[in-house]
Amino acid sequence: MARPLAFVACAAAVAVQAREAETPVADASRAAPAAHPWSDASLPVAARVELLLAAMTRDEKLALVYGFFPPLAKGEGIPTDMIPSAGQVPAIPRLGIPALRESDASLGVANQVEQRKGDVATALPSGLAVAASFDPALAQETGAMIGGEARAKTFNVLLAGGINLTRDPWGGRNFEYLGEDPLLAGTMAGESIRGVQSNHIVSTIKHYALNAQETGRFVMDARIGEAALRESDLLAFRIAIERGQPGSVMCAYNSINGDFACENAFLLNTVLKGDWAYPGWVMSDWGAVHSTVKAARNGLDQQSGGELDTHSFFREDLRKAFDEGALPASRLDDMVRRVLHGMFATGLMDAPVVRTAQPIDYAKNAEVAQRAAEAGIVLLKNEKGILPLAKSAKRIVVIGGHADVGVLSGGGSSQVRSVGGAPVEIPLKDGPAASFVRRTWHASSPLAAIRKLAAGARVEFVDGADPAAAAAAAKGADMAIVFATQWTTEAEDVETIALPDGQDALIDAVAAANPRTTVVLNTGGPVLMPWLARVPAVLAAWYPGQRGGEAVARVLFGEVNPSGRLPITFPASIDQAPRPQVPGYDQVKASPDRGTDARAIRPFTVEYREGSDVGYRWYARQGQTPLFPFGHGLSYTSFGYSNLTVEGGAALKVRFDVVNRGKRAGSDVPQLYVTPAQGQRPLRLAGWERVTLQPGEKRRVTITAEPRIVADYDIAQPGFHLAGGTYRISVSRDAAQPVLTGQVELQERRLAP
Repeated sequence: MARPLAFVACAAAVAVQAREAETPVADASRAAPAAHPWSDASLPVAARVELLLAAMTRDEKLALVYGFFPPLAKGEGIPTDMIPSAGQVPAIPRLGIPALRESDASLGVANQVEQRKGDVATALPSGLAVAASFDPALAQETGAMIGGEARAKTFNVLLAGGINLTRDPWGGRNFEYLGEDPLLAGTMAGESIRGVQSNHIVSTIKHYALNAQETGRFVMDARIGEAALRESDLLAFRIAIERGQPGSVMCAYNSINGDFACENAFLLNTVLKGDWAYPGWVMSDWGAVHSTVKAARNGLDQQSGGELDTHSFFREDLRKAFDEGALPASRLDDMVRRVLHGMFATGLMDAPVVRTAQPIDYAKNAEVAQRAAEAGIVLLKNEKGILPLAKSAKRIVVIGGHADVGVLSGGGSSQVRSVGGAPVEIPLKDGPAASFVRRTWHASSPLAAIRKLAAGARVEFVDGADPAAAAAAAKGADMAIVFATQWTTEAEDVETIALPDGQDALIDAVAAANPRTTVVLNTGGPVLMPWLARVPAVLAAWYPGQRGGEAVARVLFGEVNPSGRLPITFPASIDQAPRPQVPGYDQVKASPDRGTDARAIRPFTVEYREGSDVGYRWYARQGQTPLFPFGHGLSYTSFGYSNLTVEGGAALKVRFDVVNRGKRAGSDVPQLYVTPAQGQRPLRLAGWERVTLQPGEKRRVTITAEPRIVADYDIAQPGFHLAGGTYRISVSRDAAQPVLTGQVELQERRLAP
């Protein structure tokens, strides 16, 4: 979600309302008469929806399909109980329908530029970090934590569930999402959504679909064939919706094959509501609506944050469209039916949010954030076992990244005002993100955490501004640890994936002075590493959240055995990617209006020539060797795989033994890849298992392949077609490192779209 430049000033004007977050409005549904038949929770959801729908007037129905953006809302019909937040749909007290109070919440309950003064929340690590855990149970736990805090803060709709596949390494919002693979992203997103909604509130899934870059996101047209789209981005959404059953789907800003996502009949009516029989409602992204009749006819159910659109399309214009017969009355009923379904199915109607803000156990929730960060840190390189760092070290030098005070976070609508505050916060001077983004660090100092774990060592800090001074300080130390940062944000893509601000030169200088140098990457995605051969150890710590400093230190010292695996490929050079530069970047950068009106940019198309071969599949198809492959990650112990058996026929299932051969307990992530024995289709991740073992422990592991991953999409059928025949399988450490291989015969299967 993006906000205009006026947002900052407007948010300040309403800051006096911020304390209302601690004393929320009375819950409208509690005033509902007990005789309301739809209040009977023993009835099926569909029956309850129809009972309530039948009791609604047309005005009440129209009120439910338009959401306000509180900082800019004004005029007649505006709810009087709004607080600064993402949005609100008014309550209907007569029927016991509570207000829908919406908050951004990808990585915690957001409060971007502190429009609610003093309102803090627990900040999770980035979505890529959670995905790197390959741990669905952890994803569910982090979602439950966010949902619990949201409920305690009186929100009941979270704009969470981000799942756009990483098609380009420079994407400004990649950090929020869950990587490049549809099975991994869909599984992790579905479990996170399930966790959020366990609090009887609604989670969205977003941004539907192909919102794969931030540059020109309001005007770009994503071009891709139907089969390729069904096998990649749409399959990720499908898997997540099946697992998480989100109450709402948020459509994206961009166009897909010529039609805006929020008025795209193929995406909304044909696929989502038709093929998938999705019963919930489609809400727009904030500022993503372009019409009234076309949008409503083609599947949009609710205009969100209408003040950020060029017009309030779903207010008087929608009423007029029904009055004049441009839209049938049955369509309004369908729109409202879907909103009500999301509210009933998630339990929102039966467990309305609290009347006043509730206490939150921030200490307990911080432990969830820390465990997520620890599980998602990826040990990329560890030459000669230089890590873990011995606690007996006498002198350690920590360099750069503001590691003395905190850890970097990504920017945009996901920004959390974390418990502990922001020790560094830098406003942006210009650009599309300037109106609602600050470059922000969470108050979790790696330096302090390292000092705590190495109490007997002299631990120094150098800011890294002068490479020569940093090298001089590092010389002779038992370990030099360089924190390298790359900041990314919603609304802007980075022009290059090279580390900014001369950090490559800094790392080179430090590594030349001290052969025991470790680099910790706090980045929004992959970066180039021209210094890699000269640095013995590298950690990808992503944006590690409000306990990131502690998490990194515990991994460095072996308090935690690293177990993260890359959910995204790190290219060796930018020309390995399907597009070696950001489409539309020069055009957007040159626009004089880029900081105030992102829609002023001329429309342009992006051809996704890789089709469904996203990420590691593209590298395999092209025969390219990346810097680090998808699924890669090292450990302080070693694991062996053996005794493979493969079962075919109607379903593909593999069994094998995993043994911890080392002296430390640790977690491993064996991955199952499948490809047809004939033809050119590259390998696909069809399953995985996260296994935690004590030293010497052995476990028999079973992985059942997701059949739609093994299949191809057949437009003529229509649906997934798993061709009968021979398939090659591998149980691998990552997408480029098979350990156990075999072949299997599978029967032909046809699966629903």
